[in-house]
Amino acid sequence: MTALPIYLDNHATTRTDPRVVESMLPYFTEHYGNASSVSHRFGWEAGDAVDRAREQVACLIGAEPSEIVFTSGATEANNLALKGTALASRAKGGNHLVCSSVEHRAVLDPLRRLARESGWQLTVVPCEPSGRISVEAVENALTDRTVLVSIMAANNEVGTLNPIGAIGRLCRDRGILFHTDAAQAVGKIPIDVQGDAIDLLSLTAHKFHGPKGIGALYVRRQDRRARLVSLVDGGGHERGLRSGTLPVPLIVGLGRAAELARVEGPTDADRMRTLRDRLDRTIRSLLDDQGIVLNGHPIDRLPNNLNLSFEAVQGEALLMGLRSIAVSSGAACSSAEPEPSYVLRAMGRDEQLGRASLRFGLGRFTTREDVDQAAKVVTETVARLRQSASGGSAPDPDLAWNDL
Repeated sequence: MTALPIYLDNHATTRTDPRVVESMLPYFTEHYGNASSVSHRFGWEAGDAVDRAREQVACLIGAEPSEIVFTSGATEANNLALKGTALASRAKGGNHLVCSSVEHRAVLDPLRRLARESGWQLTVVPCEPSGRISVEAVENALTDRTVLVSIMAANNEVGTLNPIGAIGRLCRDRGILFHTDAAQAVGKIPIDVQGDAIDLLSLTAHKFHGPKGIGALYVRRQDRRARLVSLVDGGGHERGLRSGTLPVPLIVGLGRAAELARVEGPTDADRMRTLRDRLDRTIRSLLDDQGIVLNGHPIDRLPNNLNLSFEAVQGEALLMGLRSIAVSSGAACSSAEPEPSYVLRAMGRDEQLGRASLRFGLGRFTTREDVDQAAKVVTETVARLRQSASGGSAPDPDLAWNDL
């Protein structure tokens, strides 16, 4: 049987923790009632499980259980937050939205649709070279007609953390709703919706070792309440914001993943940061620190993220040489022609560096052996490609390996 590649693509998705799977199984075969069935025990058990999961998710981000709305994932949560706010605000006179140039497409695309089809004005704030969005840039974009600002907590490609607390307080002082796509941040760094003055927050379970197909939107109900119009009609579930029969097993899995992230997250973050730094240090050492560019903020970044570009290397050839590692390029590739990542372009990277970028995403189950083997394969591949391009001799990574 062919060995699986080393998995270092945990920004794309994570392995579901076995403890999460174990918590879900009874709700497929034993406690399989509809959580909306209030007249018998099967429904009561399902409803209790949903309530418990709502509390677990709320506890992870500093919210109240009543402020958690279950969705199919962060993409749906983003759409509900953005389009739902726009629909609810239509009669109030505001017509202006703000986001950043490096948001996930699940934020950029809904906002662009609102601007294109519904007459909303959209300002896209540029990022700093590190991918960070400054408070000053957001402030300069605001007008007296701004309804909503959406800035991600952590970038999904380069891991840069944004000052969401300062941006949230700025928006609160101006009477503007603040939404953050926290899909990459939740479970990896502390999130406090109260302290950071967040009105709307999107998350998804499969980014922190929960199941795919379930996420949540935090909707502030305290103090200044965030008001939304539902995008899905048919039953009035989730306080009328998201109709549809609740997927109890998935919700239980999200809750358990949130509980594990709350309890074990700080330890996981420290371990991943140590392994991430070892990966970076090893790659640089084996390549004599030549032609390696870090993408993202050097300090304010996710503990499990490392995004590197390699000079004098063709991006397509680099990925082809890494078949034994599951890792992402910073490029969004079509079958016809690979295009450099729009995030890296927004950060000022040229086309060559944009194409020859690798996003390493570590996770709870990443080992030191995984990191060391990945570093060896990457450096051997880069050295070979550079040798081929220059016609010279490539350094032998094995010569330096024992010095690490």
